[in-house]
Amino acid sequence: FWTDVSEEAIKQTYINQTGNVVQNVIISGLVSPDGLACDWIGKKLYWTDSETNRIEVANINGTSRKVLFWQDLDQPRAIALDPAHGYMYWTDWGETPRIERAGMDSSTRKIIVDSDIYWPNGLTIDLDEQKLYWADAKLSFIHRANLDGSFRQKVVEGSLTHPFALTLSGDTLYWTDWQTRSIHACNKRTGEKRREILSALYSPMDIQVLSPDRQPYFHTPCEENNGGCSHLCLLSPRDPFYSCACPTGVQLEDDGRTCKSGAEEVLLLARRTDLRRISLDMPDFTDIILQIDNIRHAIAIDYDPVEGYIYWTDDDVRAIRRAYLDGSGAQTLVTTEINHPDGIAVDWVARNLYWTDTGTDRIEVTRLNGTSRKILISENLDEPRAIVLNPIMGYMYWTDWGESPKIECAFLDGSERRVLVNTSLGWPNGLALDLEKEKLYWGDAKTDKIEVINVDGTMRKTLVEDKLPHIFGFTLLGDYIYWTDWQRRSIERVHKIKASRDIIIDQLPDLMGLKATSVTKVFGTNSCAESNGGCSHLCFFTPQETRCACPIGLELLSDMKTCIIPEAFLVFTSRAAIHRISLETNNNDVAIPLTGVKEASALDFDVSDNRIYWTDVSLKTISRAFMNGSSVEHVIEFGLDYPEGMAVDWMGKNLYWADTGTNRIEVARLDGQYRQVLVWKDLDNPRSLALNPTKGYMYWTEWGGKPRIVRAYMDGTNSITLVDKVGRANDLTIDYVDQRLYWTDLDTSMIESSNMLGQEREIIADDLPHPFGLTQYSDYIYWTDWNLHSIERADKTSGKNRTLIQGHLDFVMDILVFHSSRQDGLNDCVQNNGHCGHLCLAIPNGFRCGCAAHYTLDPNSRNCSSPASFLLFSQKSAISRMIPDDQQSPDIILPMHGLRNVRAIDYDPLDKLIYWVDGRQNIIKRAKDDGTQPFTVMSTPNQSQNPEKQPHDLSIDIYSHTLYWTCEATNSVNVHRLNGESIGMVLRGDHDKPRAIVVNAERGYMYFTNMQDRAPKIERAALDGTEREVLFTTGLIRPVALVIDNKLGKLFWVDADLKRIESCDLSG
Repeated sequence: FWTDVSEEAIKQTYINQTGNVVQNVIISGLVSPDGLACDWIGKKLYWTDSETNRIEVANINGTSRKVLFWQDLDQPRAIALDPAHGYMYWTDWGETPRIERAGMDSSTRKIIVDSDIYWPNGLTIDLDEQKLYWADAKLSFIHRANLDGSFRQKVVEGSLTHPFALTLSGDTLYWTDWQTRSIHACNKRTGEKRREILSALYSPMDIQVLSPDRQPYFHTPCEENNGGCSHLCLLSPRDPFYSCACPTGVQLEDDGRTCKSGAEEVLLLARRTDLRRISLDMPDFTDIILQIDNIRHAIAIDYDPVEGYIYWTDDDVRAIRRAYLDGSGAQTLVTTEINHPDGIAVDWVARNLYWTDTGTDRIEVTRLNGTSRKILISENLDEPRAIVLNPIMGYMYWTDWGESPKIECAFLDGSERRVLVNTSLGWPNGLALDLEKEKLYWGDAKTDKIEVINVDGTMRKTLVEDKLPHIFGFTLLGDYIYWTDWQRRSIERVHKIKASRDIIIDQLPDLMGLKATSVTKVFGTNSCAESNGGCSHLCFFTPQETRCACPIGLELLSDMKTCIIPEAFLVFTSRAAIHRISLETNNNDVAIPLTGVKEASALDFDVSDNRIYWTDVSLKTISRAFMNGSSVEHVIEFGLDYPEGMAVDWMGKNLYWADTGTNRIEVARLDGQYRQVLVWKDLDNPRSLALNPTKGYMYWTEWGGKPRIVRAYMDGTNSITLVDKVGRANDLTIDYVDQRLYWTDLDTSMIESSNMLGQEREIIADDLPHPFGLTQYSDYIYWTDWNLHSIERADKTSGKNRTLIQGHLDFVMDILVFHSSRQDGLNDCVQNNGHCGHLCLAIPNGFRCGCAAHYTLDPNSRNCSSPASFLLFSQKSAISRMIPDDQQSPDIILPMHGLRNVRAIDYDPLDKLIYWVDGRQNIIKRAKDDGTQPFTVMSTPNQSQNPEKQPHDLSIDIYSHTLYWTCEATNSVNVHRLNGESIGMVLRGDHDKPRAIVVNAERGYMYFTNMQDRAPKIERAALDGTEREVLFTTGLIRPVALVIDNKLGKLFWVDADLKRIESCDLSG
């Protein structure tokens, strides 16, 4: 057996066996195992660890490990055993160097040598003569004494360099020396016959003589039936010369022989990268690391005594995980929509798991296995952290350390929320409930106090208020409150009545949450315990009743117990929220938990992948998300002004929208790719949009001077007016089964219907105050009314049998029914996108392939080519493209992100990249025309008031792949390679101020304006800055831009003050 201090392990192998394998005996919880001794009689290993300052014992195979000593050890090193008399001996070279002896069962500990001793390194026992030998590396001697420390004699005096380990055989002592790198020997009584046995060793450490007379056999009481002990039988110097012992942290039963099945009370501890458990049953408080992989930033921790799982949150992996108490069976429970899960709590009765998230600012719940997730609280949470539950009374409590710190409580289902404490709080990080005494304790990292209050919010008192630099984790068990402190790097505890304090663990960095708990004892119960309270999914016990609830997407039936997946529900937009109402159950109005909605307007869905799409007229975006609120993403972010109409083509997987601000109807793939303008001429405030992909038609309403309803092919062609005698028609809806159109008329406050050609008009309702949104499903129409703040339903043909679905709703913009029957049918675009490269657009009896804006369809093919010639122009925060001589396509804004102030643009036709100068950020960037492959070619290191570089204009030399740019800060012309490498400055003079620049690469010249004070010039120079000549000095006031026509051999410039464009040939 040997210890390895760099691998922090104790290992074993067999002597003189070929092909033998090295095995680890002990690997966890060791730091610097400096001493090792084998009890050859009791088959035990004893070892010292100078870092953890412990002496431990274990069976020879590593099982039943136990801490024997953990106090008053400073730097324990060598250890030796005398099993015949039941004693162990060890040296300690710490602040007060000494040699100690104790029973091998940790009884009768006593210091036997503490004078004339400094660095006691080696230690060995002469079993025959009952003598103790030790070496002192600082005082350079080997001494011996009787086994009780008396009758001390010198063996070798003052001539040793650095003895480390010591052993003996017969009459000879052997020792290793670090400085001579040798093994030495001498006579054990006289110290004579000194000799060097072996030299030139790299670093000789421990040494042992292998010989039967070093390990004589004798009989011990542990040999029969392990002494009757269930675990460890340890030798002892006292009658009956043995005692039974248990693994670390486990207590012995009253019979003195049998160990309990494990620790009964434990402290579970989350560190940043590991989880540990500490038994509270025994006074040594040894922390044991759980063997769990991939813990990157654990924060909160809790425990379920029923199944024995530890639950913890990880801020880096963004997950909630669980594992058994021994580290086995690790599972990841929740990973989606988790940002910073700072608090976690187990409802051990109803089998639910609660957590707080300061990223999403929500409190959520799932079953303990991670299923049936539901958001409980999502409003008015700033920085929620600690959370604790009281399943016996039906309450939950949590802390919020945001702008106005507070401690709140609510029923376990999130209802009846109220503030308990909101004064004199700073960072309330920890929270703990005393269920028996009905008190709530908390620790505050800013006020540095531990306080207590009755659970009803009365009788606030301070328990501890000194030496609490930064409380984080916080827990209560029995009479003690335990907490972790970030600054002291410690775990401490305080008696909840007497307020006496002690330290459990010291100097352990990265301490996070902790939980003190009974391992198996369960406290309290409620009606959710019996078959989940009869609930199909979530059971919440509240002070009033037991309530069943459903995860996101499911609805409760009228039995109030069973959750079903609703077939159909209404979805509607209402300013900053999108809500849903099931049409089959009596469950009303649930907000879909979306982030970043400001003013939602139009709404549609794609049943096949369960997503909703909406336009936001305030953010000027079109976004999408799954029906449960996850994976919110912008689909269209550029070139929108007031997108008030939008529809999903569920067959071609395209998105159509109408924008009253830009007066355009556009289309793109559902992910926003291949965007194209379909209709932009003769449009007057297009508002509502509806699609019939089976037939290949789209319909829209216009709200301009002459309101009308229009039909066109879904590729934008062949538009005809269907209805012109109409007011502002809103929320145009198609009844696909009966082939009719429905709309609300805002000017007449009527709901009307017609056939698909705009004929056979019927008034469905004409007595409504202010109908606005409208949709149709099955035999009904549903509409919203802005005056009544309601959603109502009626028969779609007669308008009779009206039912109120929901009241108290403000300004519902759009409403629709989410159901698969609204998205049936087939057309040619369903299979393989009609084999189109970009867009498959349905038309009557067929389809047409379409391309992204300005791209053209290849002849006889379905693929698209980029435009051969075009004009790019920039506005402050946008770059647009247009085809100058084409009346068939309008200009479009390109989807480039992060533009602040575009001052100059150029284009590289080889790699099809757009380059631009951003004057706000002082950078030169490039990207593809669809916004992909963004890359910064040149940037300024510090964004200060007077930056080192201030690019003004740029011009590309496509032949040498370089970019020329002028700089206002250094008044120079500079060259970069297109890959971002700087080549350097090519032109700079004392009075120069080069601004506009253009490169004529074919002829090797550059032209630039030199805006010297009151005397602007146009100059030219070779591309390396030489051969400089002035072309013009007169007739210029403010020349701002230059351009070259190489074929014509002409230079053009514009003068912003003279307001004219002039030209000359290339030599001026």
